[in-house]
Amino acid sequence: MATEPQHQSKTRLLEAALHAIRAKGYAATTVENICHAAGITKGSFFYHFKSKDELALAAASYWEATTEAFFAAAPYRKLVDPLDRLLGYVDFRAAMLNGDLPDYTCLLGTLVQETYATHPDIRAACAQGLSSHHAQLSRDIEAAKQRYAPKADWSAESVGYFILAVLQGSFILAKAKQGPEVVRESLEHLRRYLGALFSQPGSTNRAEK
Repeated sequence: MATEPQHQSKTRLLEAALHAIRAKGYAATTVENICHAAGITKGSFFYHFKSKDELALAAASYWEATTEAFFAAAPYRKLVDPLDRLLGYVDFRAAMLNGDLPDYTCLLGTLVQETYATHPDIRAACAQGLSSHHAQLSRDIEAAKQRYAPKADWSAESVGYFILAVLQGSFILAKAKQGPEVVRESLEHLRRYLGALFSQPGSTNRAEK
């Protein structure tokens, strides 16, 4: 029987880490947990990673790459109007609220909450991933601002951070309440807020379309 290609076993470890960390938290996740979930021996784990911390760094990078590709392929990205894309993003996030908590919460948010003071390399990797997603959001926000609110005194960057704060904060509440309803309601409020932010006198509130 042929040995499993090494890149496949590494990917299985990364996928297992994404789920385990979101389900248990970083401190409670062990190498044994990850190997068991991936169906891979500890020997294979240490072939790919020197430690759990090294795996966490790789998992953060893997999360950034896979989620960037996931959102880039989402239907709302094909919309021409930047405000439609921004509102479509909010709708898309709401549509993702299926399954258990680890299925829709954020790896980076979970990791950084636990490691920001103790693991500077992991914190920096999380910051990089969040900044990458923020940059993508900010491009659509800036384009929408130029079209619908060119004289507004707020920045696209600040609105992008606000969107991320709503998401990450509502994920924390979802964990406390053990369900996605608080996230769904927060996204509905966010959609209304964005519609009002970009509305002009005499124009239609796009959030109500």
